[in-house]
Amino acid sequence: MTRIAVVGHVEWVDFVPVERFPHQGEVVHAPTASTRAGGGGSVAAVVLAELGAEVDFYTALGDDSNGRAAAAQLKERGVRVHVAWRDQPTRRAVTLLEPSGERTIVTIGERLEPDGTGELDWELIRDASSVYFTAGDPGALAHARQAPVLVASPRARTVLETATIDALVFSENDPDESAWAERAAPHARLLVATEGARGGRWWGESEGRWKAAPLPGEPRDAYGCGDSFAAAFTLGLGRGDSIADAAALGAAAGAQALTRVGAP
Repeated sequence: MTRIAVVGHVEWVDFVPVERFPHQGEVVHAPTASTRAGGGGSVAAVVLAELGAEVDFYTALGDDSNGRAAAAQLKERGVRVHVAWRDQPTRRAVTLLEPSGERTIVTIGERLEPDGTGELDWELIRDASSVYFTAGDPGALAHARQAPVLVASPRARTVLETATIDALVFSENDPDESAWAERAAPHARLLVATEGARGGRWWGESEGRWKAAPLPGEPRDAYGCGDSFAAAFTLGLGRGDSIADAAALGAAAGAQALTRVGAP
């Protein structure tokens, strides 16, 4: 079994399906809703576990009911969770899901990030084949860099300027991610840009493209598609796949995420 680590953030998310996005000042009704652990780190960790990897997830959570529920839910999904418990509240989010599959997200509160202090079992990361990094301080990134392969999201922002990244995965359709990726690009060996239904491309130490994978069902929710791609891509590189094969694995995971409602 391939061992993969994820270093990143969690949000306790309310997923609310609506017929359409409300106009300013309007009240809309949702017939149902669900709440679960989301955020880039959480989604990636669960997707990796579903793909059969042994997963160590390093994160920070508020020592509150939402944080405890998130940790329990991740453990139920097969993830080994290493939590730095904080006095601040666990970050929350509300995600509105439209019938077209589009999602609109409002985050609430500060993003909690793991740091590189000794409160977490960082020594275990040395046995990982690869690491996916979405949030953390320079110390956490230094621990992640001990793995043979380090893949990162530009949402980690300026901390990525403190180490060399093997692959930086971002959405070319997201202006913020593209801007953050441009800033971190000098520290990345490979830039990997997803392009939705067009597939995507990579460049840097090598160049290429991949095609979008066929959807295994009707599109229902775009939440977590990018992190699902990045998780599977990280797994592929960690087990020795070529970049093209790792991207194909990522494309399949992203396509599956598009047919599911809410975080996996």
